This record gives sequence, structure tokens and C-alpha cells, in this order.
Amino acid sequence: MFEFEPSFRGGTAARALGLVLLLAGACPLPASAQVRGVELRTPRAFGYFQGDLVQVQAEIRADPGFTLQRPSLPKPGPVTYWLDLRDVRTEEGRGADGSNVIRLRLTYQDFYVALDARTLDVPGFPVTVESTGANGSTTAVAQVPAWKIGVSPLREVQPERRDDPAEYLRPDGRAPRLDPQPALASAAGCLALAALALVLLAYDRAWWMFGGRRGRPFAQALKALRRARRQSQGEALYRAALLALHRGLDATDGRRVLADDLPDFLERHPAFRGQAGGLQTFFTASRLAFFGRDTAGAGTRFPLPEAEALLRRLGAVERSA
Repeated sequence: MFEFEPSFRGGTAARALGLVLLLAGACPLPASAQVRGVELRTPRAFGYFQGDLVQVQAEIRADPGFTLQRPSLPKPGPVTYWLDLRDVRTEEGRGADGSNVIRLRLTYQDFYVALDARTLDVPGFPVTVESTGANGSTTAVAQVPAWKIGVSPLREVQPERRDDPAEYLRPDGRAPRLDPQPALASAAGCLALAALALVLLAYDRAWWMFGGRRGRPFAQALKALRRARRQSQGEALYRAALLALHRGLDATDGRRVLADDLPDFLERHPAFRGQAGGLQTFFTASRLAFFGRDTAGAGTRFPLPEAEALLRRLGAVERSA
């Protein structure tokens, strides 16, 4: 505490200066109490080589209510010509004394090409903490101090002199010999499983040699439509699509199926009941095309893409039935 005895002889300026000194001694600056301390911790301070990652933790203790201003953190990037800041992570907690503890986990990377073991300075940086209240916000600056790391060379500067330059080279390391038989056996097993899966898929989809087996008349009708598409077009192609549908229904039921026979067909084959609407439209279009000689009208009522889609649906039903 400063002792000040006012004197009226020094005039107004002297009295004002004395009052300022008195107040400065009686009231400590609040910023000194807001940041209680900064402590650095590193796994080790020596033995780093070119390219190594250097970890350091800065622990800042501040008064309760003070939190970190994240924009004040250093940005990852070059720090010096030999050092880069790679990553900055933060976490906050409560200390045993009630203070707010802010931990900065910093990751640097060393690019210094050392010719001998030496100590290098890592620069410090300021960090701002802030406390927000009803009357506004209060900020304080915590200075993270500079610290040192020891770096070492990757090789000796002057190796032992040798007469034959080839003696500076070291022989290649011996790699273990790998047996290719297990890998070949695994590949052969996977190939066999893939071939079996392909055969099963061909059987399910009625491909290749399985296309003509019994029980898949709609799959055969769809193939007949694809062959007709390569040979004809227009009304001829449309009539071929209608005939393919007729042949699929006939082969499925084992008899000729006409429009009036559709309810009995669905009764004998209940799996196709979900396609009753499409089959009814098909029979109406077939009657227009073959008996009413109105192929254009039939195509408008039941277009060719819809006929092919009906064949696909019927084929899917017969596969799952």
C-alpha cells in the first residue's frame, strides 16, 4: 500500500497524481486475478527427428465463469520455417480449487533438418478468456509461454571413411517367402461358389438351357417377344406381343384360355389373381385387335410397353409360385 500525504503546496496537478497513485495501490487490476496460471506439459522434451509429431498440452486456470474464446486460438499452419501446427483440440473442466480449467492439446510437426543434436525454441501465443454477465462481458489474456524441444539428426554428418564406396550401403532385408497355395485354393473355392450361384440364378430366371423347361411358359413368352422385336415393328410387333401373352396363358393352363375363361383360370391358378386387372385389359385389347380389326385402338387401350410389363409380372409370379 502506498502512503500518500496530500499537500496543498503542489497545486491541483500534484493532488490529482497522488490520488491516482493511492487508488492504484488500493485496488489491484482485475485481469491479474482472472487468469490464475498457465502450465505446459509434454511427453518428452528431446529426441525428436525430422517429420516427428510433437504433442504438448497447455493447461490454463481461470476464475469461475471464464470460458475460452475459440477465435483467439492459433490456426493450424506454419509457425516457423521448420515447425507446423497440425491440430488444436480443447476441453474445459472444473479444478479442485473451483477454478475453470481449459486444456489445449496441440500437435506440432517438426521439419528441422538437424546436423547435430540441438535445442530449438517453440514460440508461445496468447489466448483470450471471457466471462459474460448481465452487465456485459469481461475478457482477459492468458499467455502460453514459449518452450523448447531437442532435435537430433537422422544420420551422422561425417561417417567413417571407407576405401570401397559400396561398403556404405547395407544389404536388403530378407522378406519371408509366401506360399501361394492357400491363396490359390481360396480363389478356386470362391470361383466355384460364384459358378454355382450363377447356375442357380440361371435356373431361377430360366436362362440358357433352363429356358425351355416346364413350368415357365411366361418366361418363354417374354423371350419370344424379344425375338419378335428384332424381326418386326409396328402393328406386327404388337400382334406378336398379344400372341405371346395368349401362348403363355394357354401353356400355363394346359388348354386354350379365352376371355370368358379368365375367372376359371384364376380359380385354378390363384397365384395370378393379383394380375386380374391387367389380364382383363389384355383380353379386351386382344378382341379389338384380332376380331374387331382395330389394332390401333387396341394399342391405345393396352400399349405395347404395358403388355411387356404384364408379361414380366406374370413371369415373376410363376417363378415365386
